[in-house]
Amino acid sequence: MPGRRRTDSRRGNGLLLLGLSLGYFMVMLDTTVVTVALPAIGADLSGSLGALQWVSNGYTLTFAALLLTAGALADRHGGRRVFLAGLWLFGACSGVSALAGSMGALIALRALLGVAGALLLPASLAVIAHAWTEPAARARAMGVWAAISGSALAAGPLVGGALTDRFGWQAIFLVNVPVAFLALALTARHAPADRPGADRGRADRGVDRGVDLPGQVCAVPALTGLTCALIEGGPAGWGSLPVLGGFAVFALSGGLFVLVERRRETAGRAVMLPLGLLRDRTLATGLGAGLLVNFGLSGVLFVLSLHFQRAHGLSAFGAGVAFLPLMLPTAFNPVFTGRLVGRIGARRPAVAGFLLMGVGVLVAAAATGGSTVARVATAGGLLVLGFGVSFAIPSLMTAVVGAVAKEQSGIASGALNSARQTGAVLGVAVLGATADAAGDGSGTRLALLVAGVALLAGAAAVGAFLARPVGPRGPNPARPTA
Repeated sequence: MPGRRRTDSRRGNGLLLLGLSLGYFMVMLDTTVVTVALPAIGADLSGSLGALQWVSNGYTLTFAALLLTAGALADRHGGRRVFLAGLWLFGACSGVSALAGSMGALIALRALLGVAGALLLPASLAVIAHAWTEPAARARAMGVWAAISGSALAAGPLVGGALTDRFGWQAIFLVNVPVAFLALALTARHAPADRPGADRGRADRGVDRGVDLPGQVCAVPALTGLTCALIEGGPAGWGSLPVLGGFAVFALSGGLFVLVERRRETAGRAVMLPLGLLRDRTLATGLGAGLLVNFGLSGVLFVLSLHFQRAHGLSAFGAGVAFLPLMLPTAFNPVFTGRLVGRIGARRPAVAGFLLMGVGVLVAAAATGGSTVARVATAGGLLVLGFGVSFAIPSLMTAVVGAVAKEQSGIASGALNSARQTGAVLGVAVLGATADAAGDGSGTRLALLVAGVALLAGAAAVGAFLARPVGPRGPNPARPTA
């Protein structure tokens, strides 16, 4: 009987891990699956380039803005409860998204999907921490979680292209519905009951771990105002009232955010991000570098997806295949990067990653033509970019988490995830506007040049300001994040 109970327990934990991984798989899939479907969405719903930018950014904007608050909700109310709520919302919004009859409705639903994604990411980690209490078992569970969810990045363009070509763009949302409810059934059955706060150590006593609602109210309009201004700057003119208004909202809300966070931190109340942490050079550099990684990656995906299909006449699936050289290294190279960081520290692998990303994007910028040689060169550039991403992200994760005390590792990792998703929003907005302003062919080249130069600047900043190798405090450096 004891042997049978152990077998049942292992089986239950395996099914729970599958449910958690499927939930986060959807979150990651939605960051890339929509990319190759954008031309079809624009044609069907009569969407401009700016509207397509919002279809992409509506998801990542709310995801970025709410990640830290969602982590606080998971801590306050329990990871299981928040994860299940996120699954319900993700499944329902995905199904309704397939029925959207206008760009405005689809953008609003994408924003709601971002809310659901923000709930799922920290809650899944909270459930894993609660269900696997032994460190070695937790590390193994995290490895499986990372492998399954991380494969969504590589699968996104291919899945999105195949579904769009065969069934229409609506299918990229409908596919989430059965996955969400399978994850819901597995998690509801096998996740341990929530015990919010039961496992907090002495370091957490007397600390307000509630939700920073004032900070959240300031953060969302700040990011939204900046995104609006960047997207509308090209079509409306940089001196137009909507653009100036967007920058004004960003400045006002951003200033209020800093003021509110300082006052709450001084009073010992919950804050989205303790501003004192940013005085650490390594942490501040890591957050800025994380923003740059996704600025380049998401911006390049957006610009090249439109270019492949509009200028080269590729189908959605063909565009997905064209992105394979970029996505494949992210499926296996982080394991090697983790071992390398463990031996020599995070700085040199991070610098190498940024150099590879910059060079890869510049090679793709020089090969935007439609000849066979140009297409081979573009594939080579995307392959180099993919290796760069898979070097940079695990290195930055290790550096950022290693720069803070152990009890602040959750805040640090959440801040890095938020910075990266903010970079994704800005990448789509800035590079999309750059490409649109200069016309399709030369615009694509100019946008890629901007991205390449930004990434090379990131290599210089990381080399100059990232601290020397961190100690063993950080998490498994092979673990990718959202």
